[in-house]
Amino acid sequence: MGSTGLQLLGLVLAVLGWVGGALVCAAPLWRVSAFVGGELVIAQVLWEGLWMTCLSQTTGQIQCKTYDSTLALPTSAQAARGLTVLSLLLCLLALTLGVAGAKCTHCMGDGNRVSKARLAKLAGLLFLVAGLAYLIPICWTANSIIKDFYDPNVAAPLKRELGPALYLGWGASVLLLVGGALLYLGSSTPEGGAPPGFRGTGKGNTHPVAAGEVKQQEKAFV
Repeated sequence: MGSTGLQLLGLVLAVLGWVGGALVCAAPLWRVSAFVGGELVIAQVLWEGLWMTCLSQTTGQIQCKTYDSTLALPTSAQAARGLTVLSLLLCLLALTLGVAGAKCTHCMGDGNRVSKARLAKLAGLLFLVAGLAYLIPICWTANSIIKDFYDPNVAAPLKRELGPALYLGWGASVLLLVGGALLYLGSSTPEGGAPPGFRGTGKGNTHPVAAGEVKQQEKAFV
């Protein structure tokens, strides 16, 4: 029962991390820029994400625009796109395997306990890989933002701050890692039957039968 509870808890945490990761991937809240332009006090906030940028003004008007060209993006942005999408796809595959291999489901029948345990363990490993793949672009982007913010050679209007999506991304990565670890630990392989040297003639009888004794009994009958 304890291992079943670990499996369920791991699946729930991993699903929450997957949903949070999908929101972070779609939200244009990775980089934030606030500045005052010219002599007129017009506060503008620029939000940058993986797929689009949004400009918010004090009047309440928000304008969003997708990037014109994917190839024109920096290499770091293209790598972040690829890793986040790969992580989400791995989570989808891991969720399918985890549900099929969970002890509380009957997708593969009750007689395939060993196969179910292997599927659940594989799902846990995939969630761990997905969590690491999602954590890399989050930390990479945060390091780039902090590095440019304290660089005196970067102009003030070009400086960025950490957006709320990065904090949510860290939380999603932790949920994926913890969920995958719990799912793997809770998917213990069930012990097999009796060893080959033990045979029973009835229920509960597991006395060893030596091969020499069997031959002697056959000779006695002859």
